[in-house]
Amino acid sequence: MQALLNELKTIVGQAHVLTEGDLSAWEHDWRKRTHGKALAVVRPGNTAEVARVVKACAKHRSQHPDSRLSIVPQGGNTGLVVGSTPDESGLQIVLSTQRISAIRAIDTANLTITVEAGCILQTVQQRAQAEGLLFPLSLAAEGSCTIGGNLGTNAGGTQVLRFGNARDLCLGLEVVTPQGDIWQGVTGLRKDNTGYDLRNLYIGSEGTLGIITAATLKLYPLPAAQLTAWAAVPSLDAAVTLLGLAHRHLGAGLTGFEVMGQFALTLVVRHFEQLRVPLYQDGPFCVLLENSDHESEFHARAQFETLLELALTDGCVTDAVVAESLGQAKTLWQIRESIALAQAEEGLNIKHDISIPVSAIAEFVRTTDALLHNCIPGVRLVNFGHLGDGNLHYNVQAPSDQDAAAFLRDHEARVNQLVFDSVMDFGGSISAEHGVGSLKLEHLRHYKSPVALQTMRAIKAALDPQNLLNPGRVVQI
Repeated sequence: MQALLNELKTIVGQAHVLTEGDLSAWEHDWRKRTHGKALAVVRPGNTAEVARVVKACAKHRSQHPDSRLSIVPQGGNTGLVVGSTPDESGLQIVLSTQRISAIRAIDTANLTITVEAGCILQTVQQRAQAEGLLFPLSLAAEGSCTIGGNLGTNAGGTQVLRFGNARDLCLGLEVVTPQGDIWQGVTGLRKDNTGYDLRNLYIGSEGTLGIITAATLKLYPLPAAQLTAWAAVPSLDAAVTLLGLAHRHLGAGLTGFEVMGQFALTLVVRHFEQLRVPLYQDGPFCVLLENSDHESEFHARAQFETLLELALTDGCVTDAVVAESLGQAKTLWQIRESIALAQAEEGLNIKHDISIPVSAIAEFVRTTDALLHNCIPGVRLVNFGHLGDGNLHYNVQAPSDQDAAAFLRDHEARVNQLVFDSVMDFGGSISAEHGVGSLKLEHLRHYKSPVALQTMRAIKAALDPQNLLNPGRVVQI
């Protein structure tokens, strides 16, 4: 292994092959569920260096057939399914894209921006805004997550309702293959029917088929006004009714529709006293709506007022407020984004990132809530998420009188089975936007179609026959 490490130091520079000292930033997953051990953290500075690193590792594997050496691509390491950290073997190289972070080009006429994989999502948003444009991918970790990671996991976020997932925002990719070759697919074309869609094959593959090093992304005109409203609703059924009204009265202007359970908001009140949470005691759920208008703030506000008047008359909203300033709007979104942090402060929990047809969400929650309460008396449910696109973060917290670590140890397997079985009964998916990683690998074997799994294994074996890239994630061969 030392000969390989020496070769890697020659490729990227000795300072960028880390083998000693505190490597926890690369070895711990974001949720602190696992702590692996890397052979080395390698930080290439450009795509050519990534290719040379992969080629060197592939050569080592071919010369040592029994070697278990492999590469784990890593961006901001903000994933939630343990997909970008090394295992405990000490035989995996973490390939960090942090130094590959340039914005290569912005084309305002074509409405595209080309960036490297290590570019922070917030940096892309800010650069687009400086040009009077919008890059709409938005999620809580946007200050630290990277574009490569966003694409590798097909990230979602709060504006999927209008703009789609990361896959829908990408036009072209640059990828290093498991053999160390470079696929130059960075293009700003919106139409290209010249064969298989390799771009969409790599997006969402979590670094198991290739290492994304750059991407061309779609941009949109900035709206003239962006208003936020917060509404208390008497039930999830009412929230779905409100969503239908919002679609009809706001049309494409509806760019965000989030739902938050009362207990989830209670945790924010408990752990973030500086945040004033409106209306959370007025009903079992609150909804956060965003209206992006390309005409004027006056027009946007009038639309919102009409919508909320109709909703109050209909009874699907019991009370509502519209943010009067950008600062108020940011605070409302901060409340929503603080739920996961508040839950972490409350203690270890069982997280679920699921999708259900919007029409079935209310019945799914009623059914699954009852099953969990019957199984574990006193269990606390932290239910929130992107109702507009059918994605719930349906999380399970220990009863208040139980130790959280013991709760996970004793109940996690049973809770996951109960929730995932219910998800499948309602025609849903056990992973909506977080990916599979290693955390859901075994579950995928049970809940994914055997034909789909067979096809996925065939693709992995064909593109990465050495199983060099991120083994044990997404699909096992």
